[in-house]
Amino acid sequence: MRIAVLGTGDVGRALAGALAGAGHDVGLGSRTVDNRRAVEWAAAHGGRHGDFAGVCRDAEVVVNATNGAVSLEALGAAGDLAGRTLVDVANPLDFSGGFPPVVLAPDGLSLAERIQRAFPGARVVKTLNTMNNTVMVAPSSVPGGHQVFVSGDDEDAKKVTGGLLGDLGWAAERIVDLGPLSTARAVEQLLPLWLAVNARLGTASFNFGVHH
Repeated sequence: MRIAVLGTGDVGRALAGALAGAGHDVGLGSRTVDNRRAVEWAAAHGGRHGDFAGVCRDAEVVVNATNGAVSLEALGAAGDLAGRTLVDVANPLDFSGGFPPVVLAPDGLSLAERIQRAFPGARVVKTLNTMNNTVMVAPSSVPGGHQVFVSGDDEDAKKVTGGLLGDLGWAAERIVDLGPLSTARAVEQLLPLWLAVNARLGTASFNFGVHH
């Protein structure tokens, strides 16, 4: 598939590299066409780079790996997102009060829901935001039965997302479809727990598992 990954931080570069390694045509997008990280990533992975609008222009899938606090602004610079599967992996964190950050939820809405409202033609799916970027692209790095959650209103978009998760190494039985996009509120609010566990264990190499 032709995929645009927006965001040149650790998450964006990890996902772009893994998806390119799985055989997808991946473009890594940034605010400017000459972003150093994007240029270096493209050279290392044989991928494309450009500004947000450039890499999204003919993408079938757009991955939002931007800073969640400014994701709406970044996606606004990406051009027409109508009809695209938009995979949101970002967390809307507010560090203005120091650490640990607060999860932003204006009017009780998740970032994913706010993205869907701002871009009603996009097919938004929330996933992968409850783990470190290393675990996102290498689930076997954490032993035991742990899961990745998926939230979205569009069933076809969730199927596309499930296929991409499979390409990242997530077996079908580890993918938990939570239902509509409104369930993204719950997974985004897992972040305070993730931060507490991270502080207690002293490592980000862990994930959440549901056993029943």
